Amino acid sequence: MTAVRPEPGSFRDPESRVFYSNGDICRALSPTGLEDFEALVASGLHEDARIVRTERLEDLSAAEGLLEQGAAAVLRHEPVPFVSYPYEWTFSMLKDAALLQLDLLLSTLDHDLTLKDSSPYNVQFRGARTVFVDVGAFERLRPAELWVGYRQFCMLYLYPLLLQALKGVDFQPWLRGSIDGIAPVQMRGLLSFRDRFRRGLTPNVFLLARLERPAGAAGRRKARPELGRQVIRANVRKMRKLVARLDWRPSENVWVAYGERNTYTAEDAAQKDRFVREVAASKRWELVWDLGANNGRHSRIAAETGAYVVAMDADQGPVELLYRDLHAAGDERILTLTTNVADPSPSLGWRSQERRPLLDRGRPDLVLALALIHHVTITGNVPVAEFVAWLAELGAAVVVEFPGRNDPMVQALLATKREGLHPDYDRDVFERRLSAAFEVRRREELRSGTRVLYYATPKSPALTSPASP
Repeated sequence: MTAVRPEPGSFRDPESRVFYSNGDICRALSPTGLEDFEALVASGLHEDARIVRTERLEDLSAAEGLLEQGAAAVLRHEPVPFVSYPYEWTFSMLKDAALLQLDLLLSTLDHDLTLKDSSPYNVQFRGARTVFVDVGAFERLRPAELWVGYRQFCMLYLYPLLLQALKGVDFQPWLRGSIDGIAPVQMRGLLSFRDRFRRGLTPNVFLLARLERPAGAAGRRKARPELGRQVIRANVRKMRKLVARLDWRPSENVWVAYGERNTYTAEDAAQKDRFVREVAASKRWELVWDLGANNGRHSRIAAETGAYVVAMDADQGPVELLYRDLHAAGDERILTLTTNVADPSPSLGWRSQERRPLLDRGRPDLVLALALIHHVTITGNVPVAEFVAWLAELGAAVVVEFPGRNDPMVQALLATKREGLHPDYDRDVFERRLSAAFEVRRREELRSGTRVLYYATPKSPALTSPASP
């Protein structure tokens, strides 16, 4: 029998519903949705490299009961290696997704088509390349209709970018706090009087906030039939110029340049690279997580073997610089995310299922946890036992680096704490916990004598409890 599982985050569009069937990502279309899709196919845009590759299936049985109007067609989409969300992206990632949304909308207008919304959740990344994945968002352009996704674009794209570019405030917590984005009245309150004179802000923030209607009163805006398309095109082009001008530069602090200004000797760095490269090449890893990836040095090493790497770091600065480098190179093997492993993305949205937590989107085969544990346990006050137990819960092989108490970085972190606060931060304690949850396959001390590298594979989940001896 065909195993069908509806995607919990795909229910708001009555014409289109994503579901999973025997490992495939499929989409059910209503009769109206099918007509829109056929118009997209007739335009040739469905073959655009910026849009997820899609094919139509003959069998409709798997889509039975998914749409109120019944399924008139079923599509199958090429999957992306790992799903990410806007509140995990860097500034340039959100900006590139915004430009993709605007460019596709401009392309549709030439074929009497449009996009029914402006959600960044319709965009995914294949490495550092943007991919538009919501084929159901394309619809035929109705006469006299204006840009229906304008307000949503402002709330989920423009305002977060403005917040970062103009105020230097990270937008990720704002989008994580509300999947609908930043409302116009909220954005107006975050800007100063002088901001009114910045190009594009008066109509897109201050005027829009003033014109906000009561909840439920907003409808699709109309223009004279012969002007609708021209008005949309003009507005989208203005918005594109505004977004393209926005920029943000990470501060030049120690974490942004950590890969170049750290406590490693050249010998230690080369030894560490060799250790990671040998583990990465020891077998075929499909999905690798690089936790605390920083400048991506070891993400690149892991990707050399053909693995898909998710490079995560809590600091947006180095992740932003890494993404820019990968994007410029056209890299499709490394996905960069701004993610704090001590506070990863939770379930969000309707019934807490619209946006899935990190672990539910694909478990890794190999985890790199290099120069990480001391930040999680000392700075984040997470006990060593909890950290090891969490690694074990991932169910993956691990490469872990343990900096000892004689390491300069560890000493700097401990200097900010009361003496005796972290008695569990000890190599013997760590090794005992690691050996209880993993089979330690390899252990290697760096030549400086301050750090040790471990390669380990998981034991039974029953042995991963923090209470294990």
